[in-house]
Parts: sequence; structure tokens; C-alpha cells
Amino acid sequence: MADRGVDLSALPKEVRDQLAELDLELSEGDITQKGYEKKRAKLLAPYVPQTPNVDLSLLDVQLSPGHSADPSPSTEAPGPSSSSASRHHRTHRSGGARDERYRSDIHTEAVQAALAKHKEEKMALPMPTKRRSAFVQSPVDNYTPPDTSSASEDEGSLRRQAALSAVLAQSLQSPDYWINRSVQSSSTSSSASSTLSHGEPKTQIQPQPQPQLTSALADVLAHTRIENSVPPDVTSSTPQERGSRVDLPPAVRGMSRGQSRCSMLDTADGVPVNSRVSTKIQQLLNTLKRPKRPPLSEFFLDDAEEIVEVPQPDPNTPKPEGRQIIPVKGEPLGVVSNWPPALQAALARWGATQAKSPALTALDITGKPLYTLTYGKLWSRSLKLAYTLLNKLGTKTEPVLKPGDRVALVYPNSDPGMFWVAFYGCLLAEVIPVPIEVPLSRQDAGSQQIGFLLGSCGVSLALTSEVCLKGLPKTPNGEIMQFKGWPRMKWVVTDTKYLTKPSKDWQPHIPTANTDTAYIEYKASKEGTVMGVAVSKISMLTHCQALSQACNYCEGETLVNVLDCKKDMGLWHGVLTSVMNRIHTITVPYAVMKACPMSWVQRVYIHKARVALVKCRDLHWAMMAHRDQRDTNLSSIRMLIVADGANPWSVSSCDAFLNVFQSHGLKPEVICPCASSPEALTVAIRRPGARGAPLPARAILSMGGLSHGVIRVNTEDKNSALTVQDVGHVMPGALMCIVKPDGPPQLCKTDEIGEIVINSRAGGTMYYGLPGVTKNTFEVIPVNQAGAPIGEIAFTRTGLLGFVGPGSLVFVVGKNEGLLMVSGRRHNADDLVATALAVEPVKTVYRGRIAVFSVTVFYDERIVIVAEQRPDASEEDSFQWMSRVLQAIDSIHQVGLYCLALVPANTLPKTPLGGIHICETKQSFLEGNLHPCNILMCPHTCVTNLPKPRQKQPVGVGPASIMVGNLVAGKRIAQAAGRELGMVEDQDLIRKHQFLSEALQWRAQTDPDHVLYVLLNAKGAAVCTATCVQLHKRAEKITAALMERGSLNTGDNVVLLYPPGIDLIAAFYGCLYAGVIPVTVRPPHPQNLAATLPTVRMIIDVSKAACILTTQPLMRILRSREAAASVNVKTWPTIIDTDDLPRKRPPQIYKPPTAEMLAYLDFSVSTTGMLTGVKMSHAAVSTLCRSIKLQCELYSSRQIAICLDPYCGLGFVLWCLSSVYSGHQSILIPPLELECSLPLWLSTLSQYKIRDTFCSYSVMELCTKGLGTQTEMLKARGLNLSCVRSCVVIAEERPRLALTQSFSKLFKDLGLSPRAVSTAFGSRVNLAICLQGTAGPDPSTVFVDMKSLRHDRVRLVERGAPQSLPLMESGTILPGVRVIIVNPETRGPLGDSHLGEIWVNSPHSASGYYTIYGEENLQADHFNTRLSFGEPHTLWARTGYLGFVKRTELLDASGDRHDALFVVGSLDETLELRGLRYHPIDIETSVSRAHRSIAESAVFTWTNLLVVVAELSGSEQEALDLVPLVTNVVLEEHHLIVGVVVIVDPGVIPINSRGEKQRMHLRDSFLADQLDPIYVAYNM
Repeated sequence: MADRGVDLSALPKEVRDQLAELDLELSEGDITQKGYEKKRAKLLAPYVPQTPNVDLSLLDVQLSPGHSADPSPSTEAPGPSSSSASRHHRTHRSGGARDERYRSDIHTEAVQAALAKHKEEKMALPMPTKRRSAFVQSPVDNYTPPDTSSASEDEGSLRRQAALSAVLAQSLQSPDYWINRSVQSSSTSSSASSTLSHGEPKTQIQPQPQPQLTSALADVLAHTRIENSVPPDVTSSTPQERGSRVDLPPAVRGMSRGQSRCSMLDTADGVPVNSRVSTKIQQLLNTLKRPKRPPLSEFFLDDAEEIVEVPQPDPNTPKPEGRQIIPVKGEPLGVVSNWPPALQAALARWGATQAKSPALTALDITGKPLYTLTYGKLWSRSLKLAYTLLNKLGTKTEPVLKPGDRVALVYPNSDPGMFWVAFYGCLLAEVIPVPIEVPLSRQDAGSQQIGFLLGSCGVSLALTSEVCLKGLPKTPNGEIMQFKGWPRMKWVVTDTKYLTKPSKDWQPHIPTANTDTAYIEYKASKEGTVMGVAVSKISMLTHCQALSQACNYCEGETLVNVLDCKKDMGLWHGVLTSVMNRIHTITVPYAVMKACPMSWVQRVYIHKARVALVKCRDLHWAMMAHRDQRDTNLSSIRMLIVADGANPWSVSSCDAFLNVFQSHGLKPEVICPCASSPEALTVAIRRPGARGAPLPARAILSMGGLSHGVIRVNTEDKNSALTVQDVGHVMPGALMCIVKPDGPPQLCKTDEIGEIVINSRAGGTMYYGLPGVTKNTFEVIPVNQAGAPIGEIAFTRTGLLGFVGPGSLVFVVGKNEGLLMVSGRRHNADDLVATALAVEPVKTVYRGRIAVFSVTVFYDERIVIVAEQRPDASEEDSFQWMSRVLQAIDSIHQVGLYCLALVPANTLPKTPLGGIHICETKQSFLEGNLHPCNILMCPHTCVTNLPKPRQKQPVGVGPASIMVGNLVAGKRIAQAAGRELGMVEDQDLIRKHQFLSEALQWRAQTDPDHVLYVLLNAKGAAVCTATCVQLHKRAEKITAALMERGSLNTGDNVVLLYPPGIDLIAAFYGCLYAGVIPVTVRPPHPQNLAATLPTVRMIIDVSKAACILTTQPLMRILRSREAAASVNVKTWPTIIDTDDLPRKRPPQIYKPPTAEMLAYLDFSVSTTGMLTGVKMSHAAVSTLCRSIKLQCELYSSRQIAICLDPYCGLGFVLWCLSSVYSGHQSILIPPLELECSLPLWLSTLSQYKIRDTFCSYSVMELCTKGLGTQTEMLKARGLNLSCVRSCVVIAEERPRLALTQSFSKLFKDLGLSPRAVSTAFGSRVNLAICLQGTAGPDPSTVFVDMKSLRHDRVRLVERGAPQSLPLMESGTILPGVRVIIVNPETRGPLGDSHLGEIWVNSPHSASGYYTIYGEENLQADHFNTRLSFGEPHTLWARTGYLGFVKRTELLDASGDRHDALFVVGSLDETLELRGLRYHPIDIETSVSRAHRSIAESAVFTWTNLLVVVAELSGSEQEALDLVPLVTNVVLEEHHLIVGVVVIVDPGVIPINSRGEKQRMHLRDSFLADQLDPIYVAYNM
């Protein structure tokens, strides 16, 4: 391709060098012609003159996420605007330059191609919404303008066609313009500006200044048909029209919800909703419409046991076809006459004969030599230490150490000299050294596991240096801290000044090497446990001999060691084999490498070292830093040993390093990757090749094949290939096999991946102190196809997965501990890391800080990736990077990611040498302690084993057959009844029996001074009391006022707007006396008029009230300017304040002609957000009062305490009606007062010795949460609850068992009887169905199977059974009430213990809904319904609640067996998902258990998506921890995938007066974007 118009000589030297390197690659065949042209074009792009007729092929700057696929270190071609200074800055390693260690060209190109492939089926993933304050990570300058639709321009939209970039390049003279989408400022709005390309600076345009330019761009966008553009953004609306916001009161029937914003969008189910949230959900739905990979097989057993989908084996799965592998033998171990009989003998020999010869040079932090230890010094110091250990600790008769004891060696890497002396001192004293990391703090990652190691090895003594000891964390009195999980330790300082010179006659005992343990090396398993691998003296010696032979070590050579000298290759080569061969070792600690990455290369050059011992990381760092160094030369190296050469990304590191340093004398044949394992020590190592001999071939394997455990040379799809290099031949004197990694150790076939097992004298012998685990690892005898052992000799498992290639070369493709088994396929964590890191923009995350692990959720492993995000990465970049990683992994590995989390920089737990501690990270993830700043969950894509959704079977069986079936099966029909109401006992009572107004007058005459009501304030003082006559007189005053000022007709509705108190009661009876119908309404909250006043207004409008009775302060509020802001205050009906009324008596008191006349209206907002008013007749009121009187045995001499809201339902009945009917005294405690004084209710019970009290769940919860810790203090104050006989929670929901039980337990110490607490149950159609009275058995509890409940069945299980749900009986059924369980579809009665709708027949049922539209059909359906079969004459009212009746073993008052009614939940509230019926409370219970910081939660559905809203009680940084935990728990326990997780502040979930969650209000606020959430996560 011609270099059109580019003068090569004018290019910067850097670019010319890169071009020269490219030409070299092409000539050597390292790169294809196509790759060559691509890279060359990329390098030259910035220097191509921009002419209008510019050739598009030149501009095709690989717009896929701008990977530069160029192996040279100055990876990023500078964009046209960057100056050369900034260019140098960018290539410096810290500036986000690409990390070659993880990168192979093959991989990068594969990722590009994979992402490009995704653009065909482009989907815009909804970007999570985050509150700005939640994570103050991004500085202001990269704050992108928030955008109305958070349709994040992800993956595909970045790879617009080159044509687009060309047109942009012409039309935009300066590339730094901003494309601003319509801006809407909203606190939670996520920033998502449209990013066009990633390789160059963001090309963005400003809309205002150049209209013609914007339109030009619009034309371009319109005409270049971009297949992958975002769905049209129907949501952006101009900021002005967003101002008009109305707050909707709770919806009335028939009024559509959510129309609170102007811009509307019709969604799937036609619900008009606000733009922003719904666009995202729409995107989410589109994303979910993509077919899942494994098709679900077509079966579902409608059995109570749901069956997890078992993926059927794919017939196309590749199977191994080769013959059985034959064990591979290493070359024989040579016999050399002068090998020492033991390693200590070698040291003794050099110490005596070569005392001046250098053994070890240590460097200071700047990379300069600090000291050199000679062989003479090493020998004499080790001798002193050995003498001191054996003779100077303890006394002559009781030495602290004996030969064979284990001793911990605690030395920092920066002090290798002290470590060497300690190690050899232990060998000479014949005690067993256990080198471990220096514990820096109590909380160190993995310190507990190190404790396990020390315990299993029986270590109680630690050797350390003085400096190190000073640095250890201390307790306040100066002792070394006791580390978490550690045994008690004695610390011994080994600095020379503390050692004693051995006496003349003392000589160390140096026996010939035998099978006794020489040292113990620690290793961490996949689960995080740390075990000690024991290496015997003979193994240690043989291993040194084998290494000397394989690496051809000569006496007096120099070796540079960059590895940790406490374990692994660093110990074997750099401490043991080096001493055996009198090698001079130069140690370069990790700290020096961090400060000066070139230091090891300089040491090699200065000392003319022959061997260097490094990891890929060191190659990479040196390569990044080498530009500052011109004068390096590596020609002296004969062997560059790459310790992690078995890693999948080591190939590219070795290549790239060679690329850079070949010109500095590095010979290609000296690079020697090797494979090792803690158990088998060195497994294989590549021997240095002869000069000019061809380099070994690479294996290019198919990832798909690897995931099924077979070797297939990759041919078809070059994207999913893995390139691996060999790690040379097996060690001298060893025998190697490949066996199946799980199950019995069966030999693999030649084309099968398996675990490498080794038999050799030079390996570990056991896990010290753990005989059980040892057997499975160190004593494996491989078996053949038939299962017969192939011989006698035992092999050791290495934990490495691989195969033997041509020429007996060993290839390693992964480690057992990095293996992720997902749906029966194997994936290697390292491969996934490599893929993730090949995804641009890399500036999002730190290279070396990525953890990949799997968690078990819903019967399969799920892959989680956690990475550290750079502080300067914007939200958008992060989100884009994450969505691309998903696609790349999906394409290349054919596996879905479950969760991808980014955490702030430096927050992941580290291993001592700077890697990520995977086990601790996984632990933090599962415990919710990771504190991510970005998270993306994709359960929809990767959870493919959910059972098939249930298809509702058409009911072929009629209700009659069901009933007959039940009878035949011996099951009774599920019905229950309270006792008979009976005749009225007392003739006197007949007068007050029919009408409450008459009852009050009768009491005022017969017992005028009897106190009916006492109202308490927050201090517990009675602020107001009312005797019978006082109440009657106050009612009369109000009646007179109504008649004079109200100009009312009989039967008009009057709204009573009062705080809880006696005024409300007086006003109620005043209305009855006047013949008008009272409607009690909760007054608006003065601090929150905008939210509460519209509901008041609505009830006033719906009830067509003719007049409002209220107090002066409330009247002022109704007419205030604040009120005018939310409602029209000019159209209130007549308002009468009843505070200072004149003493007047009405001319007459109204008496209703019949008892069927209406007494009052009861308005309530249901949990589904429906406002419903029901009509209560006089007959119903008096029957209800009578029923309660009988059940609770109420009469004049009794006192009850009520802490309830008095506005609707049973709460109103108990507050206003019951006392007047039964004559007992009611002590009224307004629940609001509890907020000022929590113990008010309980101290009242104690002070007045109350036997019966009624409260709401919110009151009980306040006491449980607020007073739970103060029971001792209350007891000291003399609070005693032993008087309480019944404490009834008034509710219209399933009993909250957990709350009532914790309340009983907490206050048991104050004398509360565990039997006292019970619940009531009422509904709109019948305000009181159950109420636990004094008679009747205690409420029983049963456990039902949750899976069956979803299928509308009740299956009783034992307590503690998995998936069991405890349900408590809702109280005894009231006298005169009959209940039957009915199938809501067929309307036929059901059998005992079947789930159905609760229907009720009772004289106190309401007489109908009070509706303005007069929907009579609806009303008749709910209030006067007949069974379709059975007893067709009885009229039933439908409660709208699901429940069941169970006959218990208990006996009721009449001696019959007691029928218990169990309420499961409201039908309106249930969620229909996947064909099953879920009760929100069950999912919420699971969610609230998921994390300690979830205070409360609520769920609802929206277009088939489950939305979970969780209130966060902890700090905002925990917000994102909740997302995976909530998703996990709902998936595990309910087999549902959560669609959206919304994290909000405490108190956001709306709750009504009964303490019930208003889930529909919540849903409306969510869709109208009024929640101000901390975080919204859209699960993919």
C-alpha cells in the first residue's frame, strides 16, 4: 500500500523505529500481510495529510474499540492533537500504556473481531443510574453532560463506519468538539454522551454555535446507514416542558397512573410512563429478547417439586479420539562423583575452601548493591545460628528446640541475607524452616490461613530480624500482636550481635540426605486454605541436582534473581541450587522492581550475569521502562528462566521482550519458560537452544475444544484461539503422565487435556500434618481405560492442566485452581483475564488487578470478574469497557458472565507480592464487603437452567367434580366459622342495640360520670378525658353547629379532619346525631403538604363531602399559601372548626328509620394504591361491636389501651365505636407520640395494668427496633408487662411472624407472656374477620413449602425444611362470621389445606363500595357473590386475599376441633412471573436477609421484569454490594431473575398507616423518576 503523501523521513524517530520493527516482523513471518498493513496504516494515520478526497482505506483506523495491535512498546499511536511531549508521557508505563504481559496480538485482534461481530446484533445496554454524590471518584473535568435517555452508546455505536469518521474529519476542523445530546439536569441522571470513536480523542460537536454543521452531521448520520445505531431516542424532550410536574394522589379506580411527566412512551403493556427510566427498561427488554444460547428443552413437570433444567449433552461436543497416553520419561539423572552427600555439606565445603567467594548480593531500594555475603560469612553465621538455636534457647536440661521441630521464618524480601542465614542455620541445626510472609497488620489478606498452616505444622517459634520485629504491629503494652487465627508464638531475633559463637568442641551434625523433612513451603489452595508442602532432605538434594543438570549450572556463575526467595523457583534456584554450585546470586526484591523496573536488566549488564530468573511481569516492566536506558546489553545471558512461562499470556510477554531487547544482545534461544507446582517442584523446563537452531513451535488451540477438555488445532474461527508455548521437557530423572483432573486418575488420550502427574525423587512428600489430603495428591496411581492401575509407582498431582505435544514437549494450558466449571464446560480464569485485558479502552482498569472466580448460584457455577478501576476513568468509559468485556468473553469463550464489578483503586485484598488475593476477594463479594463503584450483572444471559415457565392448564375439571373429588378423598370442604352471636342477653341493651347514637345517649343518662376515653400525650399524662355525659354534650354542640352553619340535608357526607384524639370521636357522634354521614380522613402532614394534601383533597372530592369538620390549626393549613401550591384551596366545601363552639343543644337528635341506613364511610388506600371507600350500615356497626365485645369479653369495668391510627378499618372501630357500645374505658395513645417517646405505649400498659391492648405493626416495629436494646433500663424503671393478657396487632395482611416473635422475645424479660401477642385480620369488604380474643386456643403456626405456594398449592412441611415458609394463624374467627376458601377462577369451594380466595359471610360485612362512577357490577361481584356449586343461596363477600383453612388438633370453646384460618396475601399484590404466583413479601423477606445494610425492601413488576427496591441503611459505598447479593438470593430462593435493582435511602418506600408497603406508589414514583435513587442497576 503506497504511503500517500507521507514523507517517511519527516516522521518522529519513534514512529520510524516502529515501522522498521514492523518490516522486520513481516520479513520473519511473525505477522500476516493484512495485519502488517493494518498496523502500518494505524501508525501513519496521524501523519496522513487530511484532504477532502482522502482514501477511506487509510482512515480505517480500526474503529473497533481502538486496539492498536502493534507489539512494540510505544503501543498507542498518538492522536493528531497530542504533542510529542504528551506522547512520551503516554508511553511511560504508568500512563495507562498497554500491559504486554497480558496481551498477545492474536488475542487483541480476536477481541476486536469478536466485538465487531457483535455490532450486527447491536443492543444498547441500559447504563446504570448513579447518584452523583455516591462515589466522588471522577474529577469535575470529565463530567459529561447528563443525558435524558441514558441509552449508553456502548459497544457497537463506537464502531461507526469509516465513512462517518471521514466525513467528520472533513467537516470538523478541530476534533475537540462536543456532541451534546439534549441536556436534562437531574440529580440521578447518568452521564452518557455519545462517543463516536475510541482510538482518537472524542469527536464531539456543540449544537449552539454552528447550526449548519450540526445539520450536516445529522445528514451524515441519516445517510450512512449505520447498522448498529442506538434505537431512536424518543425520550429527549426540551428542558422547559419538563417543568410542569404534578404529584398524583393515590390513583382512584380507573385513573391511569404514572402520567406525571409530559414526555410519554407507550411500553409493552401500554402503560404510559416517564421517559428516562422506561427507556432503560425498554432497552433492557430489547436486550433480553435476544435468544439465550442453550435453547430450553420443551418440558416442564407440573409437580410440586420444580425441576431444574438440566442442559442436554450437545451431540456436536468434540470427543477425544487419540490413543491412551504413554508415560513420558525424563533423561536419566547423571551421576557426578563430586556431588555433596547433603546440601549443608556443599555449604560447609565452600565456606572452608572458597570463603572469599561471593554468595549473595542484596540491593537497596534504589537498586544499588547494599551488601555482599561471602560463602565464608554465610557458613560462619549459619553455624552460629544453629548453635544458638540448639543450645542457647531455654536451659541445658530443657531446650526450647530439638532437631525435627518446625520454625517459622519471618523475613521481608528486601533482606535476603538474613533469610539465607536463617534457612541454612535451621538446616544445620536440623530444625525444619517454614518460610512465611511478614504479617503487616491484623487484617492481612489470608493471615488466618497462615495461622492454619502454622497450626497444622505445629510451629510455636518464629525467627525474624530486629528491623522486621520493630515493624510488626504491637499491642499497647509493646508485645507483638496476636494475629488472627495464629497459634501463640515466641519470637527470636537472629541478627549477628545476638548470636553466640559455637564452643570449640561443637560441630553441626550433617548426615547424608535421607527422607526426613528438610523444609516446608507454603501453598494456598483454590479455597484459600494454606497448606505446607514438606520437602525431604533427599528431595531437596535431588531437585538441586536435577536443576543443575537441566540448566547446566557451572561453579562460579552469576545469577540475577527477581523472584521471591522464600518459595518456589526463587528458593529452588536462587537459594538452594546456587549454593550447591557456588553461584553468586544477585537478588532484586519486589520493592526495588516497583521503584526501578529496569534494575534487573542493569544488574545482568553490570555483572555479566549468565542466568536470570524472572516472571512475565518483570519482562513487561523492563520493556516499558527501557526507553530511558540506552546502554544495556544482555548478550551475557545464556538462560532467561521465565518462572510463569506456563501462563497463557506469557507467549506475548516473551515475544515482546525479545522484540525490544534483541537489539541489545538478547539471543532468542535463551528464553526458557518453565512449569512448576508447589507439590512436584519443577515439572518441566525448556533447555537453552543451540545458537541459530529453530525455535520451538507454538500450539494454536481452539478455545471451544479446550472448554471440553480436548486438543483441537484451531482452524475455523481465529477469534477463539489460544496460543501456548511449550515449557520444554520433563525434568531429569522424572516420569510424567496426564490423567483426568476429576474422578479416578484415569490416563488421558493423546488429544485430551488433563492434569499433569509426576513421579520423581525430587518432589514434595506430603502436606505436613494433613495425612488425608496428602493421599489424594502425593500417592496417585494412574489407571487405564479399564480402571486397572498401570503400575506400582505413585505419582504426585501437580495441579497443572496440559498435554504432551510432539517431541515430548510439555504444554500447560491452565491450573486446576483457576478452573471454572460452568454448565459442564471448563474455562480458565487466566484466559478470561487475558480476554478482558485485550478490550479497550484500557484506561478504565489497572492491568494487574483483576480477579476472576466463580460462585455457585442456583445449581451452577457463575463467573464473576472484579477489577480495580482507575480514579480518572469516567462512568461512561467504565460502563463501555464492561459491556465490551461481556461481549468479548461471550464471543471468544462462549460463556456468559454473571457479574462484572469495578472497585476503587487499591481496595482489593493483595497477596504479599502485589497480586490479588482471589479467595479473599470472593469472600468479600459474597459477604457484600467489596464496595464496587460500578457493577454489571448479567443473570439473564448466563442463567439458562431455570425451569420452563408454567403454562396455566385450562380448567377441564368443573368445581363440582373438585368438590366430589375432595369428598371421595375424605377431605372436608375448607370452611370455618366463629361461634354464634346468640341472643342479646340484657333487655336493657336492646335499646342501644340498634344504633350507636342511642347507645351513647343511654349511657349518658344511666352512667353519666363513667370515663369512656383517656387521651395520653408523649409524656404519658392524660391530656383529655371524656365521660359518657361529656362526650354526649360535645357531640350535641357539634350537631348544633352542623345544623346552623352547614345547611346540610340528612344523608350528606361530612369529612372529619382531626388528629387522633377525643375531638374526632365527638365529631363522629355529632354527625350521627345530625343524621349526616361521617367520613374520617387523616389530616395532611404540615411538613409534607405536597405529598399528603392531594390525598385529602381526593377523598373530599370522591366522597362529595358537603362540609368539613376540623380544628383551627388544620383549618389554617387548609387555607394556607403552602396548601394552594398543591391543591385548589378556593373550592373547599364549607369548613367548620369545632374548637370553641357555643353551648347549644340541637332541636332534635336524628334517629335513622331502619338499621340498614348508612352509619359512616370508611375510606382507605389499599396497598396497591387504590383508594376505596366502603359503606357501613348501622346494623353492621352494632353487630361488629357486639362481635368484638363477645370475643374480647369487654364490659364497663375493663380498661383497654389502643395505639393505632383511628382513620379506617378496625382501628377506627376500636378507637371510636367499641367503648360506646361496650362501656369499657379506652386509653388512647396516638402512634405519632411514640416517635417522641418510644416507651410510651409499653409504660402505659405497665402503669395502668392493662390486660388487653391493640396496636399496629408500625408501632410494634418502632418498639422492637427502638427499645430492643433498652430492656434492662426499662426493667430498672419498674416496667412490667406481666399484666398483658392479649396484645393484638390490627392488620389487613399476612401476619408478620418474624416481627411478632422478635417482639415477644425482646420483651419477655419485662414479663410479657409469649402467648399474649396475636394478630387480627380484616379487609375492605369486612373490617374484622379474625381477632384473637380471650377465649379459644392460641394461634397455631404451620410451615408450608414455598415452591408449592407458587403453584397455588399448600404443602405442609416440617419446621426447618428447605424452602419452607412459616405462617401464623390470623386470630380466631369472630362470632357470627363464616369463612370459606374458594377457587377464584371457577368459584367453587376448595378442600382443607388448599390455597384459594377467602370469602366471608357475616352480618357486619360492609354493604358495598362507595363509588362515584357507580360501578355496580364490580360492587356486586365483591359483596354479594354466590358459589358456583355447593350451597348456592348464601351470599358471600370476596376479601381479595388468598389463604387456606386447616383443621387443627386444638379444641375451641365449644369442644370441637378448631379450624384455623391462614392468610397468605392479597391477590391484587401477587406477582405473576414465569406462570407462577409470587407474594411480594416472600421475595422481600429474602432480599432483606441478603445483606446487613438492607433496612427494608419492596418488589413490584413492570413489563415482566422484577424490580427490587432496597433501602440502604449503611454508607453509600455499600450500595453496589447489594446488587449481586439481592440477585443471588432471589435466584436461589425464588428461581427468579431480578430485572432492576434500585438502591434508595431509608424511608423512601412509602408505608400506609397500618405499616403496609405501598408498592404501587413506589412503582409510580420509580417510573416517574422521583425516587432520587442512590443507584439503579439494570440486570442484563
